[in-house]
Amino acid sequence: MASLPDFAHQRIERRTAGGRHAEPGHAEMAAGPAATKHDQILRGAREVFLASGFDGASMGEIARAAGVSKGTLYVYFDSKEILFTALVTDECTRTAEACFDLDPDGPTEETLRALACRYVNAMLEPSHIRTVRMVIGVAEKLPDIGRAFLQAGQEAGVARLSDWLRAKIAQGEFVIEDVEMAAWQFMLGCQGKLVIPMIFGDNARPDAAMIRNVVDQTVRSFLSAFAGTKPA
Repeated sequence: MASLPDFAHQRIERRTAGGRHAEPGHAEMAAGPAATKHDQILRGAREVFLASGFDGASMGEIARAAGVSKGTLYVYFDSKEILFTALVTDECTRTAEACFDLDPDGPTEETLRALACRYVNAMLEPSHIRTVRMVIGVAEKLPDIGRAFLQAGQEAGVARLSDWLRAKIAQGEFVIEDVEMAAWQFMLGCQGKLVIPMIFGDNARPDAAMIRNVVDQTVRSFLSAFAGTKPA
């Protein structure tokens, strides 16, 4: 059987009354409407999962919130687990693309500082904190969901940052032996003091001064450790 991350990216065929699968009709196969319906379902699923949690959410509720029939919902997603995996993968991918849009020709310190600010603020979003808690809650029983979340989020960010660092190494701006480890250190430095307490129950969002201090310390420490020339 395919893993949940595989299922999250494939189109699920329509089930017939006899239990076998048949292709959707021509209109449902059209790329535009299909993409719109897919996104519509994810929006409804997001609303229900954030309100009810993974265990409390039902496919019937999600269908109502998305404004589709339950049958249509199952055309796109075979189970609640597959739908949740698709949702967290989609959200993590969007966040990674928004946060890690890095110009290899841009100024190094300013790029790192802007990245850290974007990343921290994305990780502190209440919806993201609730999603992380849900993923942690189901990961032992459904480890594929945890893996999909990690791959689309943290690992995708590390890969993008690593590519930027390699470009900067080629330009002589960094000396880094293990690029991937350095990228992990930067990301964990950004969120450790700010995000982890919120994940484990502290719902008070850090203020701007604390965020600025963490960003400053993380960037300066990174440059001190890896820059080809020490920062002023």
